[in-house]
Amino acid sequence: MNASGTAGAPGFGGAWVVFPQRLGAELRKENRTLAAEIIHEIRQQIPEFSRPLSGQFGTAIQNGVETALAEFVDRIEEGGGELDAQRLPVYRALGRGELSEGRSLDALQAAYRLGARVAYRRYVRVARRLSLGTEAVAQLAETAFTHIDEIAAASVAAYAQAQADAAGTLGRRRHRLLVLLVTPDPDHATTDDALLQAARDAEWPLPRTVAAAALGPRAPVPRDGAGPTPQGAVSRGLRLPAPVLADLDGPAPCLLVPEPAVQLADPRVRQLLHDRAGTTGPVVPLRQAADSLRWARSLRAHAPGCGPDDADRRLTDLLLLSDPPLVRLMAARRLAPLDALTPKQRDRLAHTLLAHLQTPHGSAPELAERLAIHPQTARQRLHHLQRLFGAQLTDPDARFELEAALRAELA
Repeated sequence: MNASGTAGAPGFGGAWVVFPQRLGAELRKENRTLAAEIIHEIRQQIPEFSRPLSGQFGTAIQNGVETALAEFVDRIEEGGGELDAQRLPVYRALGRGELSEGRSLDALQAAYRLGARVAYRRYVRVARRLSLGTEAVAQLAETAFTHIDEIAAASVAAYAQAQADAAGTLGRRRHRLLVLLVTPDPDHATTDDALLQAARDAEWPLPRTVAAAALGPRAPVPRDGAGPTPQGAVSRGLRLPAPVLADLDGPAPCLLVPEPAVQLADPRVRQLLHDRAGTTGPVVPLRQAADSLRWARSLRAHAPGCGPDDADRRLTDLLLLSDPPLVRLMAARRLAPLDALTPKQRDRLAHTLLAHLQTPHGSAPELAERLAIHPQTARQRLHHLQRLFGAQLTDPDARFELEAALRAELA
């Protein structure tokens, strides 16, 4: 209240316009029917609000309109100021309500703009009845639309916070589901119903098959951009496809990828696997997700660089990696004939022997083509192998153990 008995309204460019004291009282009278008109127009012109205003939805809209109109008059009488802290929850509830209804903020913001136009038309008529000047009428308009902008901002902030809260809750549920799936369950303690409920809570349709990937740690980003970007920093902030479950920052980071044929081909997944030195395990039924991750970690430790397309071709390697001491014992026994050779000779004959065991007939021409050597050289090496290994080269059990030992040694 100023000394002349009139109320001030803020001029949002720094100027102030003085309104007659009776303006507030007249606007309050207008508000008795204005709220109903605004709600009617909103329902008529904005499809998202056309349904009957019943229950919590209707109460929130009615309360929001009435509160906004009442507060505007209060601010006119009190000379502006901040939005009333006790009324802010009303505007915030409108923002959260839009998220719970599954809508964007477009409809609510359109409703705010429409409501402001309807209110302004009525308020202008009041101002003219009171013979307010042109400048005061213009200021009334600016004040009204600024008031509605501030209310909308409160709703937008609440909507964003509700989104963040929902994302946090969903993220925690998805992380719990990931842990449930990749934790070994030898006693089958997790029932199908429990798994299904956890997947529903995480909004994750249960796939038929999955592939797990073991990742390296996240690399730090250089301060002030100094130095080259380290491996693992390129994908920082990368948004993975929604179906992929991920633990990127835990002590043992990993991914669980449904529909592997599709999702592992996604450039974002490939980028992350590259940046984090990831290794993918074999494609398995969902219930074997823990096995896929265990095998992925084994491959990453012993055969780094195994990519999404390699895992299913490395099943024999996984078998060998399952018991390294046994493989070493088998190699020491079966490959003993190579011990007397020089390192260079041993390496050359070991590769020749593996090629001999892995080609259909193990003939000199096949070896020559496979090893890119002259056929005569291949024949000489074959004769050398015959002298060293003799009958082992035709015994099925010996051949199996020889190949396993060589694959482990030459991997």
